[in-house]
Amino acid sequence: MNETITDTEEMVDPAALAARLAEELPADIAEALNAQIPQVAAAVLQNLPLETAVAVLDTPDLRDAGEIIEAIPRDRVVPMLTGMSADRVADVFRELDEPVRSDLLARLDAETKASVRQLLRYPEESAGSLMTTEFVSVPATWTVAQTLQHVRLVERTRETVYAIYILDPRSKVLLRTLPLRRLITADPNASVLAAAPTRRPVTISPHASRDDAARLISKYDLLAVPVVDGTGQLVGIVTVDDVIDAIVERQTEEVQRFGGMEAIDEPYMDISFAQMIRKRAGWLCALFLSEMLTTSAMQGFQGELEKAIVLTLFIPLIMSSGGNSGSQATSLLIRAISLRELRLADWWRVALRELPTGIVLGTILGVIGVARITLWQIFGLFDYGSHWMLIAATVGATLIGIVTFGSMVGSMLPFLLRAVGFDPAAASAPFVATLVDVTGLVIYFGVAALILRGTLL
Repeated sequence: MNETITDTEEMVDPAALAARLAEELPADIAEALNAQIPQVAAAVLQNLPLETAVAVLDTPDLRDAGEIIEAIPRDRVVPMLTGMSADRVADVFRELDEPVRSDLLARLDAETKASVRQLLRYPEESAGSLMTTEFVSVPATWTVAQTLQHVRLVERTRETVYAIYILDPRSKVLLRTLPLRRLITADPNASVLAAAPTRRPVTISPHASRDDAARLISKYDLLAVPVVDGTGQLVGIVTVDDVIDAIVERQTEEVQRFGGMEAIDEPYMDISFAQMIRKRAGWLCALFLSEMLTTSAMQGFQGELEKAIVLTLFIPLIMSSGGNSGSQATSLLIRAISLRELRLADWWRVALRELPTGIVLGTILGVIGVARITLWQIFGLFDYGSHWMLIAATVGATLIGIVTFGSMVGSMLPFLLRAVGFDPAAASAPFVATLVDVTGLVIYFGVAALILRGTLL
C-alpha cells in the first residue's frame, strides 16, 4: 500500500474500499482497515473474497479484531474463523466478551472448537497460548513416500510444513523431528523414522513462558519448537513468526514501563485522552511524591546551604550523575535477567562486579569535575572563593560515592523486584533516578561536612 484510505466517501462505501484493496497484500489491507472504525472494517471484510478476508484476520497487525469479528453477522464470520489459524482465533476470542465468545465457539466445527478451547486453557504469557495446533505429524511406521503424500494433502490447512513430527503410533509421544529438506531428499521407500536425525527433539512445555520459547528458537536456530505435555505427547508448535510478534509486543511494554508508565496495548494515536492520563498519572504521581523527599533532604541541610551557597551550583551535576549511573546498571541487569543470563542467586556476583565498576566510573567523573572547577578558577571564568580546592575535592569525592551508590542500587533493584514477584522492568530509570537523587543529596552534604568543616561550614 502506498497510501492510507481515509476519505469520507470510501469510508462509508465498504464495497468500493474492498474493491480497491482486493489486490493488496493482507498486511497492507490490515493497515488500511486499522484506519477505519471496526464497523467499517467488518463491512469491508465481508466484501472481500473469503480467502482474502481470512488472510487479513490472520494478520497480527490487525487491530480491534475482536470488535470487527463481533460486527460481522454470525453466518458470515464462522467460515472466516474456521479458515483462520487456531492460535489466531484463540487470540481473537480473548478479546471477545460473553455471551458473544460462547456463541461463536458453539458455532465452530468440532476440530476448530477443540483446538481453540485447548489454547484458551493456557495463561496468556505461556508458550501454550502462543502455539498453534496446526502442524504436520505422522506415525513412525510410515514411509517417506507416505509422508510426502500426506504433506501434499494437508499443507493448505497447516501453519507450517518446514518440519514433520514423527509420533509413536500407539502413545502419540513425539519421537523425532524431521526437517522438510531431509524428507524431500530421502529414499521414498525408507522409513520416515530412519530419515529423521537421531538426536532428541528440542521441546518445550505448554506452561513455559514465551521468553523460554524465544530462547530455544534462538539457541537452536529453529523455525518452530514443538510443545509437549507431561506425558511427552505433542500438543502444538510455537513458530518463529509468532515468537517475533510476541517479542515485539513484550519489548514495547518493557520500554514503556522503563520510561515510568503503565504499558499500553494500543498504538499511540489510538489511545483515548482519558486512557493516556490514567496510564501516565499513577507513576508520575508516585515519582513526584518520591521526589518530595529530595526537598525534605535539602531542608535538612538548609544551614549548610546558607553558609556555602556555592555548593548549590553542583547539585544538578551530582544528582544527574548518580541517576545516570543507576539507569545504566538497571538497563544492563534487566536485560541480563530477561535473557536468563543471571539468576536470583547471582546477586552477590553482580554486587562484587558493580562495586569496583561504580568506583572507577565515579573516579573518572570525579577527575573531570575537579578539572572543570580548577580550569574555571585558574582562567577566571568563575570565582569559587579562597577554598576552591576544597570545593573541588568535595565534588570529586561525592561523585565517586554517588556513582558507586547509583550503580549498586541500579543493579540490585531488579533482583529485589524479581524476588518479590514483580517485573524487573518496573525498576524504571525514573524510579532509580528518584531514589538516587534523595540519597545523593545526603552523600553530597555529608562529604561536604567532612571536607569543608572549619572553613566554609
